[in-house]
Amino acid sequence: MKIDSTYKPASTAVSGNTASRQQAAPTPAQDAVSLSQLAGSLQSMEQQPVNTARVQEIKQAISEGRFKINPEAIADRLIESARDLISKSSNQRQA
Repeated sequence: MKIDSTYKPASTAVSGNTASRQQAAPTPAQDAVSLSQLAGSLQSMEQQPVNTARVQEIKQAISEGRFKINPEAIADRLIESARDLISKSSNQRQA
């Protein structure tokens, strides 16, 4: 399956009196957000490290038709992940 980004939203018709509407509209407020060092540390801990070299290797293998899918390994890891989530959920309920 190939995903492309050719979607273009349809333009909507606008009446000719847009200049007066734009002048009457208030200017949007400028908002600013800053994170504390602790928040930044927590956010970086949540992200999984990405091995970009491995990602490129897999992309190339897929494009060349060399990538082999192992359904047994996928099923095993999916079940393992589900078990981990269930055990974490039950541990949180007990606490």
